[in-house]
Amino acid sequence: MSLTTSHIDTSFDPMVVADIGGTNARFAVITAFDSNTNHFHIAHQATYPSADFQSFEMAIAKFLEELPITKPQRACLAVAGPIKAQQVHLTNLGWHFSIAELQSQFGFETLSVINDFAAFAYAAPYLDETQNQLIKSGQAEPNSNMGVMGPGTGFGAACLARDINGSAVMSCEAGHITLAPVTDMDKELLSVLRANTGHVSVETVFSGPGIARLYKAMAIIQGKQPHDLTAAQISALATECNICNATLNQFCDWMGSVAGDLALTFGALGGVYIGGGILPRMKDRLLGSRFVERFTDKGIMSQYVGQIPVTLVVQDNIPLIGAAACLHERRQA
Repeated sequence: MSLTTSHIDTSFDPMVVADIGGTNARFAVITAFDSNTNHFHIAHQATYPSADFQSFEMAIAKFLEELPITKPQRACLAVAGPIKAQQVHLTNLGWHFSIAELQSQFGFETLSVINDFAAFAYAAPYLDETQNQLIKSGQAEPNSNMGVMGPGTGFGAACLARDINGSAVMSCEAGHITLAPVTDMDKELLSVLRANTGHVSVETVFSGPGIARLYKAMAIIQGKQPHDLTAAQISALATECNICNATLNQFCDWMGSVAGDLALTFGALGGVYIGGGILPRMKDRLLGSRFVERFTDKGIMSQYVGQIPVTLVVQDNIPLIGAAACLHERRQA
């Protein structure tokens, strides 16, 4: 990414940023911020298979040892796991660390750890419009709240709450709120899903495993015997299997209602950004679905959500950008 020299913050202190997931541990150094383009300069990137390390400390030690520059004094890590009482647990890897102990061990003056959807929220104002797909046009209000959400292994969501005095990220457990039906089809599917799972949350349907659950419910209400298919198999068979095709269409349609609900909940007049591991791979189907119609079908609040733009985020390095933005915003406050 090219930087316009006259707009580079010469007082910018480099920072280590990381995106720590179950598959890979990705690190980089943010070396500059260009206020003209509103972009961070990402350098010295390294990606390691997470399974190669017995602990997170070993992974970051390798990155810092291989850095060709002086170690930055501040760092922010985006992690795909819970953070409680300054303790970080990455269950899929068996990694656990104390934020205070990690800061002391590696001598960082500043160390922050945020979850991956909090990073997505922090990143929202710094995204490159040319790299992402506008799903629904609208008029974002300056300095208004921005909502981020998306299905992947589970369903994540967060809000960047903003006003003229600053901003803060509100994390939440939106994936576990009760999924609401809107159409008759929704109601039939929900009845089948409830019989099998009890409480039907947003994540029950809007996740990788959720696509498989939705497929089975779709087959049952159509009087067919469902097969034991994964989300990937359902996607691959969609051109030849009517039930698979209907499942993916329903997934995109119903997601519109969920996104609209969360836009109202967050007061996201600054825009809604959808990411995660699933919908970016379904861009064409999402664009051809009833997502926008269902997003805006909110009764007396239809005009309110009608003005909110919705963007499908497909650009790379969102957690790294978000980690950088987290520290950058605090410095500006």
